[in-house]
Amino acid sequence: MERVIRVAIDALDVAALFGASRRESAPAYRRLKNVITEQIGTGRWSEGELLPSENQLVESLGLSRMTINRALRELSSDGLLVRMPGVGTFVAERKSSSALYGVRNIAEEVSRRGRRHRTDVVFVREEPADRRAHRMFGIAEGDPIFHSRVVHFEDDNAIQLEDRHVHPELAPEYLQQDFTARTPNDYLSRIAPLGKGEHIVEAVLGTAEDCALLGIAEAEPCLLIHRRTWSEGQLVSAARLLHPGSRFRLEGTFDSM
Repeated sequence: MERVIRVAIDALDVAALFGASRRESAPAYRRLKNVITEQIGTGRWSEGELLPSENQLVESLGLSRMTINRALRELSSDGLLVRMPGVGTFVAERKSSSALYGVRNIAEEVSRRGRRHRTDVVFVREEPADRRAHRMFGIAEGDPIFHSRVVHFEDDNAIQLEDRHVHPELAPEYLQQDFTARTPNDYLSRIAPLGKGEHIVEAVLGTAEDCALLGIAEAEPCLLIHRRTWSEGQLVSAARLLHPGSRFRLEGTFDSM
């Protein structure tokens, strides 16, 4: 979260919004949560903005400190607020999200959120297949395989380190692509349409190199997605997608059978 404190929320504004909610039958702490959640959800209160102190809210709303504290504590647990002892309570930085089900183009997901996507290419190269590549792709050890590593950004925040191996016979022009202009996922989906995909998700700590590329501390937990995609029964790509836990989440919806 930004360290520059922006004060754009006044206790009187909160009082006016809370007053308009009095017709609701919910308990006071829940009505206050609803007011704050709505202001954040509509974008009226932006990331990094400082909320009034508990003392100011007690005075302006006429509620007990216990009620105010419960609302702020639960909103903090929900990830909407960040409470910093001795500093104050802030609107939390929104986490980027990706679909748990399906294989999506990260550039499109970022654009749908109204943000700017860009890619830094670490390398795109041909290298000899190792034993792991042999087992996955059926490529003989020592034969060529394509390997790319890129970092995806949402605005100025790195949200994904993509490390990908690609079958050279199924994507022969992979090395010639400009992955600052289009993502590897977009290119591969066009030349080898997805037939089947696999996701394996785990919580990890990144390597020192991973963390440097993502611009995070080495102690920060990360979300790692192992993704494999097939086209017409052949494995096209195996990717390791590493996300900073503080900036990313997976989302999915499903219907009961």
